[in-house]
Amino acid sequence: MDMSSDKVQFLKKAYDGLQQPLSQFLETTSPVVDWIIYDFSSHWLPPIAEKLGIRKVFFFITNACTCSVFGPISHLLADCDTWTKPEDLTKQPKWVPFPTPIVYRLYEAQQILYATKKNASGVSDVFRTGVAISGCDVMALRSCMELEAEYLQLLEKLYGKPVLPIGLLPVSIEDEGERGNNDTWQSAIGWLNKQRNGSVVYVALGSEVALSQDQINELAHGLELSRVPFLWAWRKPEGSSVELPDGFEERTKGNGLVFKKWAPQPRILSHDSVAAFLTHGGWSSVIEGLQFGKPLVVLSLTWDLNTRILAAKKVGIEIPRNEEDGSFTRSSVAESLKELFQDETAKIYKEEAQKISEIFGNESLHSQYIDKFEQYLSQSMKQIR
Repeated sequence: MDMSSDKVQFLKKAYDGLQQPLSQFLETTSPVVDWIIYDFSSHWLPPIAEKLGIRKVFFFITNACTCSVFGPISHLLADCDTWTKPEDLTKQPKWVPFPTPIVYRLYEAQQILYATKKNASGVSDVFRTGVAISGCDVMALRSCMELEAEYLQLLEKLYGKPVLPIGLLPVSIEDEGERGNNDTWQSAIGWLNKQRNGSVVYVALGSEVALSQDQINELAHGLELSRVPFLWAWRKPEGSSVELPDGFEERTKGNGLVFKKWAPQPRILSHDSVAAFLTHGGWSSVIEGLQFGKPLVVLSLTWDLNTRILAAKKVGIEIPRNEEDGSFTRSSVAESLKELFQDETAKIYKEEAQKISEIFGNESLHSQYIDKFEQYLSQSMKQIR
């Protein structure tokens, strides 16, 4: 079930109710648990595991560079109290000792400050994260040394404990199974098959992202203005009153397709007709796009700093936004698409995306990271015993 980002705080509150049942399970389960892997939601788990002699891995699904912005554990536990105003997040963090593009825009900084405030669960997200990191023996990240070695090394210094990259966990088309074989999807693949190779932009903004009516209007009109063929995977959020602009689907018929069911994203991105991916910039979506060598057009709607990283590596462009409120226009959407499809710079983005796909899409490389992670856990237990 998809859940909008504003509802996730209630899920965390409910999740906190698992503290006692999980404790009882770990006390009675057989065989004895050696390691437990948890995320930031279960920040209360480390003391339970510690009492039972269970070693702890904190797994964070984001990348090292985004983590580094938030600083040492003490900063997280203090709800990032050095950030007193949004402007504080628009400068390079003092604990990052090398030049970096990872700074927030003003409108993003305002959203990040919200994460330092208590929500319905009674604690802030940054405090949860700080407690979760503080209580672990090892931290694992969806990252690799080939991509961000200096940030991974920095995190080990900031946290004072091992930080292990476990690879990018690239998806496999085969993993989608029968979900990608239904009749509705077959009609969409039929449309893609009729398009020229390298002519289509795939548009998908994540299941947790809820656009306002104004944002939907500008995005839709921007796609229409660009005249770039598009496949837009858009499922109206449950209970939402947001609609596509009147007449949009009829006017773009033939040049575009709005797909309103679950879409097998890896299959779409691997299709020869798809040239680029218009995404909200979440780390999972970034990985999926670049593993297939597709340059990205990013409408950043998350707290991840992937947009800055992508722009620096010339594998993606950012749709210009108003610095104060984050609004964007149909013209900025259209011009960004034209830059990636029609301008002379388009070739650079495509070439760089293909190059970096040798890292993002290298299943053998990332399998080796998983193997090394398993070996680390196994060898650590042998040393204890």
